[in-house]
Amino acid sequence: MKSMFYGWRIVAACMLFVTISWSLGTFGMGVYIYALTDRLGFSISTVSTAVTSAYIVSALLMVSVGRFIARRGPRSVVAIGVLAMALGVAAMPHCQEPWHVYAAFLTLGLGMACLSTNTVGSTLAPWFERLQGRAMSTAMLGASIGGMMGTPLLMNGMRAWGFETTAALAAAVAVMAVLPLAILVLKTGPADVGQLPDGMPGTPQEQHARPVQWKLGKAVATRQFRSHVVAFGMGQLVQVGFLSHHVSISVPVLGVQGAAAAVFCAAVAAFVGRLLLARYADQVDVRKVGGGVFLLAAASLAGMALMPGPWALMAMSISFGLTVGNVTTLAPMIIRREFGAVSFSVVFGLAATLTQLSMAFGPTVYGLLRDAFGGYGPALLLCALLNVGSAVALVWGGRRSLSAHAAVAS
Repeated sequence: MKSMFYGWRIVAACMLFVTISWSLGTFGMGVYIYALTDRLGFSISTVSTAVTSAYIVSALLMVSVGRFIARRGPRSVVAIGVLAMALGVAAMPHCQEPWHVYAAFLTLGLGMACLSTNTVGSTLAPWFERLQGRAMSTAMLGASIGGMMGTPLLMNGMRAWGFETTAALAAAVAVMAVLPLAILVLKTGPADVGQLPDGMPGTPQEQHARPVQWKLGKAVATRQFRSHVVAFGMGQLVQVGFLSHHVSISVPVLGVQGAAAAVFCAAVAAFVGRLLLARYADQVDVRKVGGGVFLLAAASLAGMALMPGPWALMAMSISFGLTVGNVTTLAPMIIRREFGAVSFSVVFGLAATLTQLSMAFGPTVYGLLRDAFGGYGPALLLCALLNVGSAVALVWGGRRSLSAHAAVAS
């Protein structure tokens, strides 16, 4: 009887650690901002800037993380990541001075770098070729599950047990769920289990084709790489800034329970969007799909700013949610499809570093504009315009084919 391709176990493991990472990282940020400002009395500007510092640390580590995984596999990276993330989350309720807040978020940023989209893409790259789009989008379903579970559980936990107990429980669950995966399940590539990418028949010794290796400088010089960085740099700045402030935007209009419901519904929508992408990812022009995703996000943000009532806010949260998962998933898919598996870790590592350095300022942009204008309307309108720019840049970057002559054979 034919054994199951081990690569799908790797996909399942990635989905689980992504669920934890996005629950306590991206989607947890809104809860931390709310708790640290409302319960511990820190200013929203201070906490927003600390969130930005977490994303900057994560960005600066991206290339190193990708290179390490390409050389030695993902086990150590994932293990270090979950331990750092757990420590950062557990420290949040104990912050008494601004520097405590920064220290907690910097530790969280280390964990996010080790459990990032780059880690998922680098881990899966050797395992899939023909089915790489489906594998990546399936693994990233964990981000939507994290959005559906993370914020409601953290918010309800704080209400029932307090911030300190909830943070400690979240940290413990993260370690118990992810550390065994890192030790027992994750492997470097299909050759480790005597298989070929996609589970194709044959043996590793039969795979003679020499993959194309891109020099980083040549990759950076391409229209595809530059347009990717511009589009996703702006798009993820908008997205992460919004997710970090979604609770704070929603509480005055919907109340605490309503805000948790809005975040949950947005995460469900993101899950649906990712399911659709998983089904059709290997059959569509991912740049054109990405352009449409950015335009829908722009319309959603503009709707929130211009129609600030409770029903409109809930509806626009859901429509924005449809875009959240795909923005995150399309970025590595485009690099993987255009530059190949062998070059993915380094090329996407640099792309992710640059886009995340831009993305890191999203929470601060929202926070500063909110403090300056007394509301989130101007920030939402500005970010809608940035998303339109992302759509234009992404589609423009794919109008010229990528020349293989710029690559250097490995």
